[in-house]
Amino acid sequence: MRARRALLYVPGDDLHKITKAVTLGVDCICLDLEDSVGLNRKAEARAAIVSALQTLDFRQTEKLTRINPVGSGLEIEDIDSILPAHPDGIVIPKVEHAEQVRWVSGQIAEAEHRYHWPAGSIDLIVQIETAMGVVNLREIASSDARLRALIFGAEDLAGDIGAVRTHPGWEVFYARSAVVTYASAYNLQAIDMVYVDLHDIEGLINESIQGAQMGYSGKQIIHPNQVSPVQQAFTPSDEAVEDAKKLLQAFLECQQSGRGAFAYQGKMVDAPVIKAAQQVLARAKAAGKI
Repeated sequence: MRARRALLYVPGDDLHKITKAVTLGVDCICLDLEDSVGLNRKAEARAAIVSALQTLDFRQTEKLTRINPVGSGLEIEDIDSILPAHPDGIVIPKVEHAEQVRWVSGQIAEAEHRYHWPAGSIDLIVQIETAMGVVNLREIASSDARLRALIFGAEDLAGDIGAVRTHPGWEVFYARSAVVTYASAYNLQAIDMVYVDLHDIEGLINESIQGAQMGYSGKQIIHPNQVSPVQQAFTPSDEAVEDAKKLLQAFLECQQSGRGAFAYQGKMVDAPVIKAAQQVLARAKAAGKI
């Protein structure tokens, strides 16, 4: 499992911001060709992203590129420009049908063959941010072996369905729950919605903790100040890691003695509890905690 606790969007046409971003220690940097780049700056953004991918040291940070939506008329030039620089993954926005995912995957497969790269060396991550995307979650989540994660786009979804965004977020809660549920069903990571108030760190932390409690692997972020609080919120605490280790040790001892469900610290433990403990340790390992 790769840690994707925080996914930081950086405008693709701003090489200065990209250069700063690689020093932040964030799990994922998404070099953006879509929303943060004006129509008259797409060519400059493609050139800057290629330069960044070829010359900057991203260290352990996953280097992603978000292309423009499939069907926008911009995606082909995006793909043709970016793939030769070999990003770690491509993010596809506004996905509504499995065919869109498979088309991009096919383009990547051709590039891997052309440049003699290992098959599957470039991942796919898709954004669910329209009503149709939510309706078609099952086919999208099962669309391609290259797919690694689903991203929930609350702001675009609210606009698509005519909802008014509120701080509690109940207007998008159904979709937020659906994305993480389908991601889990198809063994994918789920990356939660953006917190748009850059000055409200407490609110950011609370929403991040809620996302982690729902089962999200991480969160989209849009400012360097959001990196540390978000990554901390999606990292299991020392106490949680120690509790998970002790629980799994008790489980192992019970299995060796021929017992199934058992009581631990006054609570009944069965398979779902064991699975949750295993997931805690997997997230901690991906984050470099153990």
